[in-house]
Amino acid sequence: MKAPELPLEMRRNGFDPVEEIGRVRDDQGVLRQMTPFGVPAYLILRYEDVREVFSDATRFSSALTPFPDGAELSKEEQAKLRAGNLIAFDPPEHTRLRRMLTPEFTVRRMRRLEPRIAEIVESALDDLERAGKPADLVSHFALPVPSMVICELLGVPYADRDEFQDRAARQLDLSAPAEERNAARREERAYMAGLVARAQANPGEDMLGMLVREHGDDLSTDELIGIASLLLLAGHETTSNMLGLGTLALLRHPDQLAMIRDDPARVEPAVEELLRWLSIVPSLVRTTTTEVEIAGHTIPAGSVVAPSPLAANRDPHLIDRPDTLDITRGAAGHITFGHGVHHCLGAPLARMEMRIAFPALLKRFPGLALSAPDAEPDFRLFSGVFGVHSLHVTW
Repeated sequence: MKAPELPLEMRRNGFDPVEEIGRVRDDQGVLRQMTPFGVPAYLILRYEDVREVFSDATRFSSALTPFPDGAELSKEEQAKLRAGNLIAFDPPEHTRLRRMLTPEFTVRRMRRLEPRIAEIVESALDDLERAGKPADLVSHFALPVPSMVICELLGVPYADRDEFQDRAARQLDLSAPAEERNAARREERAYMAGLVARAQANPGEDMLGMLVREHGDDLSTDELIGIASLLLLAGHETTSNMLGLGTLALLRHPDQLAMIRDDPARVEPAVEELLRWLSIVPSLVRTTTTEVEIAGHTIPAGSVVAPSPLAANRDPHLIDRPDTLDITRGAAGHITFGHGVHHCLGAPLARMEMRIAFPALLKRFPGLALSAPDAEPDFRLFSGVFGVHSLHVTW
C-alpha cells in the first residue's frame, strides 16, 4: 500500500521543518489542507496564533473535534473510546477529569520519584552496556526508561511492554490504514479493561488503584480505561522519542553535548531547548465554535484547526535564531507541552526523566558516538510522534 502524502506540518528536513513551513508561516500564517485522517483543516503556524488557539477552549473546542479515524467507527464506539480521554474534552468535563489526576503529577510528587527514576536509568544503562557495541540506544535505553517509569506509576506490568509498545506504535502510524489503527485502539482498550477490573477488585498503591479508591464513585469503568490508556501511551511514547532524538541531536552538536555531560547547571536549560527545537508532536487539533479571524483569515464556525507547535517553536517572533540549537538559552516560552487548560499533565515527569537520563548516559559513555555517523537516521516521519525508530551507537 502506498503511504499517504505527509501534511505540511509533518514534513522535515532532518531535524528541521521544511522551508515551506517557514514561508507559509511568515507570508500567510494559515494554510488550508487535509489532516492525515482525511479531514480538511486550517493549519495554524505563527507562535502567537497557536498560543491563542491553545488558550481559548471556548472558541476552539476539543470535544467537537472529529475522532481520529472516526468514519470507521459507530457513534457508540467513538463515545467509548473518548471516555476518560482528557484531550478529547472541554471544561467543565475536562476540569472534572483533570482535577483527579493533577495531584499525582505535581513537581513535589515528581521529586519523590527522582531516586527511583535514577535507578531505572542506571539499570537501562547497564543493559545497554551488556548489549555490547554497537547497540540500539532506542531499544536498550530511550524506550525502556519511560516505559518502566509509567508502568510503575500507573500499575501496568512491565512484562507486558512489548505488547503495549507495539499497540502504541500502530495507533500512531499514519501510513497504515485506518482500520489497523482502530484495531490497535480496540486491543489496547481490551487490555486496559483487564487491568481496571483487577484494580477495582483489589486496588493497589499505584495510580490506577488510587483512582479506584478515591474516585471510584465519580468515574465510570469506561473513563478509568480511557484515563489509563491515555497515560500509558503518552507516558512512554513522547519521552522515549525525546531521549532518542535528543541524543542524536547532541551527538550532532558535540560542544553542547559536552556541556550537558560536564556541567549540571546546563541540564535544565538544555532540556527546554531540546523540547523547543525538536517539537516532536507536529500538531494538535481543535474545532471552532464560532467564526474566528486568525492572521487575517476568516475561519468559519465548525472548522477544524490544527495549531502546529513545530512551526510556532521555530517562529523568529518567539526567539532569535530559532533554527539553531542553543542549549545555553533555555527556550523559555516554547509550547511543546501545549498551553492553557490542556497543557501536558505529565510535563513535570517528562522533564525529570530527561534531566536525569541525558547526563547519566553521557557520563557512563563519555565516548558515545553514532556507529554509522554518515548513515541517514531512521526517522519516524509517518508517526503521530516524531522520533527515530532506532539509533545505533558505540562508545
